Amino acid sequence: MAFQLVYHAYVKTIDIPKLDSRIRSRVKKAIESRLLIAPQQYGVPLKRTLKGYWKLRVGDYRVVFKLLGSEILILGIIHRKEVYETIKGRL
Repeated sequence: MAFQLVYHAYVKTIDIPKLDSRIRSRVKKAIESRLLIAPQQYGVPLKRTLKGYWKLRVGDYRVVFKLLGSEILILGIIHRKEVYETIKGRL
């Protein structure tokens, strides 16, 4: 199944500009090579208050996303220390 990426507004305005270029390219490669191909195989489902959402681990960063049919909504690309508090604020 072919998936289409949809980014939350904060991902483009806040998350991506904060990343250094090396991390940015690693995240882009992970999204293109793993997330677009098989999100349920490479992603891990989240629990409790974030049930229904998934995460993809890229080093110390987490890509949090939700599957909506053939779309993948990316809610955040955030360092692991602050990802869960930040994502809860975006819901």
